[in-house]
Amino acid sequence: MTKNPLVSIVTPSYNQSAFLAETMDSVLSQDYPTFEYWVMDGGSQDGSVEIIKKHEKHLAGWVSEPDGGQAEAINKGFLRSRGEIVAWLNSDDLYRPHAIRNAVSTLQKHPDAGLVYADVDSIDTDGNVFNRMTYGQWGLVDLMSFKILGQVSVFFRRTILEKAGLLDLSYHYMLDHHLWLRMALEAPLNYAKGEVWGAARIHPGAKNVAAAEGFAREAIRVANWMEKDERFKPHFQEHKLKIWAGAHRLSAFYLLDEGKPLESLREYWRSFWKDPRTALKDWRRIGFALLSPFKPEKFRNRYLEKKKNRITRSINEDSKG
Repeated sequence: MTKNPLVSIVTPSYNQSAFLAETMDSVLSQDYPTFEYWVMDGGSQDGSVEIIKKHEKHLAGWVSEPDGGQAEAINKGFLRSRGEIVAWLNSDDLYRPHAIRNAVSTLQKHPDAGLVYADVDSIDTDGNVFNRMTYGQWGLVDLMSFKILGQVSVFFRRTILEKAGLLDLSYHYMLDHHLWLRMALEAPLNYAKGEVWGAARIHPGAKNVAAAEGFAREAIRVANWMEKDERFKPHFQEHKLKIWAGAHRLSAFYLLDEGKPLESLREYWRSFWKDPRTALKDWRRIGFALLSPFKPEKFRNRYLEKKKNRITRSINEDSKG
């Protein structure tokens, strides 16, 4: 790797004018010296194109044309880009300051790693942090067991992308996890513990909110795919119960977010049947699902408010330090 390798960032976008300018600013304000930025718009009619044009002179390129969805838009950006390191940033998410520089540094410190990742802030519509998603030093079996990386803080080498292949156009929700799994077959992952490279915006129009059931379906689909794929077979047979428990747990998670507590409980039961320890990691959510007839939203909201305040205090203390 060269001293300052070229980094390519791709933003897929469709009718996200409410957040697109902030997303683009978070990329273009990065302090890393050599990066290129591509915006792949799906033919937006909400003013997004005008926002892109305002930033046009700072972009490597952009298009606004109908496409087949997020995966196709990202792939178009990948194919146009030239960077030794690649990532994508969705048009409602943000990079934190120094994200690209820190990701490159992590890859340079770990030359065997094909993909690196860090923690992710969850932010609301107004950009306020209400949660921090922290991870661990995970490998192939962890991903197979549906430990999910926050895509906004993932960067990878082009050589690994070329070996793993582009995003599968048939996936619309678990497309990133499907790609990470294929990349993990090719090279180790490395976790930048304690660093936060991005912020994922949770809002009513976000896919993981508006179409949560789609994630539930594709979690099961990914598990079925791994079980049949010869590349995963040795690991799958050894960890089959844990993997299926993870798939059903993730499906249950999204079904509960979709407002389907009974379906969620069925999936949690399937997870528990496969591996109780995996299912019980979500014991609070199982409790909310069980109490759903009694409408425990006020208790859940109170818990989330306390959690948000605790995280906000922690972030403020970090910034002072």
